Amino acid sequence: MTESYPAPYRGRFAPSPTGSLHVGNARTALLAWLHARAAGGSFVMRVEDLDFGRVRPGIMEAQLDELRWLGLDWDEGPDVGGPHAPYVQSRRVEGYEDALRRLAAAGLLFACGCSRRDIAAAASAPHAGDEGPRYAGMCREHAVPAGAPLTRWAVSEYALRFRLAEDEEVCFDDGVHGRACFRPAAETGDFVVRRKDGVAAYQLAVVVDDAAMGITHVVRGGDLLGSTARQLLLFRALGLPEPRYTHVPLLLGADGERLAKRHGAVSLTELRREGIAPEAVVGWLASTCGLAVPGERLPPAELVPRFAIERIPATPYVVTGASLAALHG
Repeated sequence: MTESYPAPYRGRFAPSPTGSLHVGNARTALLAWLHARAAGGSFVMRVEDLDFGRVRPGIMEAQLDELRWLGLDWDEGPDVGGPHAPYVQSRRVEGYEDALRRLAAAGLLFACGCSRRDIAAAASAPHAGDEGPRYAGMCREHAVPAGAPLTRWAVSEYALRFRLAEDEEVCFDDGVHGRACFRPAAETGDFVVRRKDGVAAYQLAVVVDDAAMGITHVVRGGDLLGSTARQLLLFRALGLPEPRYTHVPLLLGADGERLAKRHGAVSLTELRREGIAPEAVVGWLASTCGLAVPGERLPPAELVPRFAIERIPATPYVVTGASLAALHG
């Protein structure tokens, strides 16, 4: 391993309890774990359960059990505790509310009653990828004044958005992709930090939690590369230390879409039910990112000496029928 790390290294994995983990989630978890263990650092498990409409009872426990079956462990988490508990986002609301108040005090929040249809209909709102149309600033005059109670903006009627500076470019060095630059104001526009249901939005919650838990390195899927610029702006606005980012490529099906049920049995639950050994799954995952040869079986611990960020490809791995068949033995 050639990369140097600031001490102490603290990494994390943060699944959402909405269903069984699939091999794409498992691959990201494995790489995040390897990154932390190869650096001699700590690994934190945090559960991101703020998408209440999709969260299902018992899934958190099942996901943690699947990750342990795979051979991963963590130093802090909802099932083992730790100095930064709670490790479940739905129990960390106070921190998000405090961050919103600080953003309001800095003049960076405004209330927005626009629907998705309103935003899409705005003449200057080009499409902004999988996050929908760019927000064109229709409600920017509805500033949230410093000290005003956030309950003044009725839940179900108003979201709270973070006010972006025009044309600001945000650049960072990604562990896999190298130098990455984005212009959030032009690409997504002012973004939501509190949803209309009164719950902290992903962009805010992940920033507050990473800072509160002392996370120094974030390893996550490449689909979140574009979110990083917005999160860095929140770190800076809140005066919080910024972690270093590594966005690992996704697993795609032969059709070029993200690996899903239609491509075959790809969840850890299904693989485990079939009697496939966890070492076979780990070996297969490692082979998709250059850390093992096809057909190799081994536990995660044996991959630690092999791990180096430089070995991780920047392009997605396309899973073919043949490679899935090999996984299933």
